[in-house]
Amino acid sequence: MTLTILRRTLAASNDMHPLETYLEELRAIRSSGAAVKETSGYSALANLLNAIGHTLKPKVRCFIHVKNSGEGLPDGGLFTPDQLKNTDEEAPLLGIPQPSRGVIEVKATNAEVDDVAATLQVREYVRH
Repeated sequence: MTLTILRRTLAASNDMHPLETYLEELRAIRSSGAAVKETSGYSALANLLNAIGHTLKPKVRCFIHVKNSGEGLPDGGLFTPDQLKNTDEEAPLLGIPQPSRGVIEVKATNAEVDDVAATLQVREYVRH
């Protein structure tokens, strides 16, 4: 019986709009009681942004927890395919690719966000 319910759920979720899927994932994560406010939704956010990014030209790919490029750790970055074609031999020479389509900084839904401080934080990520 559980397998039947699981199959129906997966089939239904495949027909949902990416935003619906994202919100459903967030609901499930939050209602589980096992979630951490900021980080538990990262995978759902990456899935949403990748679904949208797949429709863009050039395509945009979301990576969560990108490397520190010298100015801090953004929660994620948005990259285009041309940025992801480094060979292993060249990668150390090229350094860390900067997310050409932006960085992601996630805050908990109930967090007090100072617009100026948040803007400065994100600017530091992309200064290099």
